Amino acid sequence: MPASSGPYADRMEFEETFTVVAVVFEAVGALAMIIGFVVAIVLGARSLVRHEGGGVAFSVLRNTLGAAILLGLEVLVAADLIRTITSKPSIEDALILGIIVVIRTVLSMSIQIEIEGVLPWRRALLTSGGQLLGQAVARDSAAARENSAADARRTSG
Repeated sequence: MPASSGPYADRMEFEETFTVVAVVFEAVGALAMIIGFVVAIVLGARSLVRHEGGGVAFSVLRNTLGAAILLGLEVLVAADLIRTITSKPSIEDALILGIIVVIRTVLSMSIQIEIEGVLPWRRALLTSGGQLLGQAVARDSAAARENSAADARRTSG
């Protein structure tokens, strides 16, 4: 009987597939942080070169890097969850996952507080869902107007 047949063959292929998926998620999380770091440096330098001042450049750098780290941490937590769910979990694995998730969650909250300057539970009191939706629609409308204006300039020029 070949090694890849039998009642546990499907389970092994399932575990191997999701191990690869977890590794891909880890790579994406790390890349998000690395690319975010590069983008943050570029945007911060661009802001500094435009003579917007060191304070503005630092703020741009900090906010962009913080957002990239947040994204990377969220993807890494997803990788840990995939790896744990698809493996043969033990109490030790569950505890390790719990500790990792708690650490990454605390880091995420700390970074978000640093970026926004508001505690997450206070943010809901300061900004309603309707306001957030309105802001998103306004940003989308502004981007559409900019694209239309750029298209008009290209066709007329």
